[in-house]
Amino acid sequence: MSVAGGFSTLDRLRDFFYGLLEVRDRLRERGVKWPRPLEGVQTGTVRVKVGFPAMLKRGVIMDVTNVEQAEVAEDAGAVGVMVLDKLPYDVRRAGGVARMADLKMIEEVMAHITIPVSAKVRIGHYYEAVLLEAIGVDLIDESEVLTPVDEQHHINKWLFTVPFVNGCRELCEALRRISEGASMIRSKGEAGTGNVAEAVKHFKALYSAVEELAAAYRSGDEERLRDYARRCQVPIELVALTARMGRLPVVTFAAGGIATPADAALMMWLGADGVFVGSGIFKSQDPRQRAEAIVLATAHWDDPETVVEAQKMVSEKSAMLGIDVRTLKPEELLQTRGV
Repeated sequence: MSVAGGFSTLDRLRDFFYGLLEVRDRLRERGVKWPRPLEGVQTGTVRVKVGFPAMLKRGVIMDVTNVEQAEVAEDAGAVGVMVLDKLPYDVRRAGGVARMADLKMIEEVMAHITIPVSAKVRIGHYYEAVLLEAIGVDLIDESEVLTPVDEQHHINKWLFTVPFVNGCRELCEALRRISEGASMIRSKGEAGTGNVAEAVKHFKALYSAVEELAAAYRSGDEERLRDYARRCQVPIELVALTARMGRLPVVTFAAGGIATPADAALMMWLGADGVFVGSGIFKSQDPRQRAEAIVLATAHWDDPETVVEAQKMVSEKSAMLGIDVRTLKPEELLQTRGV
């Protein structure tokens, strides 16, 4: 049995929180500045910021653009919604600069539903995040779906009390985002395509690297962990924590191209804690049934009979048309933004 496998659930949670606190303290020792929090904004703790996403496990967070869609998501059993100006499929089609959704629309959604409400900001756009925190969203997605404002630097998420989620394609990228303060990680996939192939690729790359680190930890090969930390430009403490746990030390959802109940179950089988669904529901012809079916398949992914029932709730004829990722030009890929 692996070291990580011998831990009970409570032990894992304890390591989960205290390990991240250790990383934060190490970063402080290395000179990261900690400005005073904005007046009127309560100071969030690492425990709360990391613990909140943990309560969303086995759930579905759905992209929505208005109150009607948000209510469909809530009725279907989603654990949260992500408010955008346009669904990723439409962002891709519209072109131009994609920005944060209207604050009035986000507040309207917050006023009409009871489940957590999230919203996206552009990569590196500190002030869009300040605005979302000020109106009280539950989670901020620093997303490659929107047009980045800083190609070199992500937001310093330690400065905020609200938790952040970031996308990744592999382990180094995930660890960099966690070292910047992300409380939740998701695969990037290729948003707006209805093609889950890229999300599958990213999850396999992520957990293949985690397995290699865990093997190094079990064999006592500390130098290998240090080499990995240097290569990824992240603290060795974060790499060691990941290796010891045998997984990322934050909740990890799948995202990018999930369009069917079977897609959602596949990503859970690959190790996801839950799923984001972007265009797959509200670009289909059967959004209500599809939303309920994907929630069912995600929650019961390890029961094939239930997933069969969920898959029968929808028809392929009603699914979003989708885009073959291989037909996209390099400049049309969203997953390469903000690595």
